[in-house]
Amino acid sequence: MGKIFCLIGKSSCGKDTLYKRILSDGNLPLKTLVSYTTRPIRSGETNGVEYYFLTEDQLKSLEQEDKIIELRAYHTVHGIWKYFTVNDHQIDLAKHDYLVIGTLESFQKLQEYFGTKHLVPLYIEVDSGERLQRALTRERLQQEPKYAELCRRFLADESDFSPEKLAQAGITDVFHNDNLEECLKQLISYIGKCLGFSSENADI
Repeated sequence: MGKIFCLIGKSSCGKDTLYKRILSDGNLPLKTLVSYTTRPIRSGETNGVEYYFLTEDQLKSLEQEDKIIELRAYHTVHGIWKYFTVNDHQIDLAKHDYLVIGTLESFQKLQEYFGTKHLVPLYIEVDSGERLQRALTRERLQQEPKYAELCRRFLADESDFSPEKLAQAGITDVFHNDNLEECLKQLISYIGKCLGFSSENADI
């Protein structure tokens, strides 16, 4: 049976970049498992790549069809933004392995839904000062920067990813993204070993 590798980490730790680079590695036969959200699409994002961007009415339809695996609602300075995973056309663990970007909460919900043996956490860590600088740089590129929301999310991450919560989720391995290429190499090697590949085939 297949595995779902879940990239987890605080905002601006490099999850999106690592996600795209891992998927581009030709040695890892990973399928995408794109999450859904009701938040507005950002500049540079593509529907169906970073997320599927849906309306509240579309979310309600999926809930009525009992297709929601997990859902998180965040009270932002711009209103309530929802992020969720859907049991849709993307998932077939009998045939494929997957890579998904998630939160600690979504990882635990996926564990409950699919079983612990199918979920593999990939926790990414970056120095807080570096994360804040990256977040500010990214936000300045938006047509309408949302600095208040950036600050709210940054502070919330400190609580959401506390050592106690990481321990409760059974997450012990940490991949430090101080150097993108080195972190990427470690992740690809780790995923390859989980899938039973040799280290030579898994390395970049």
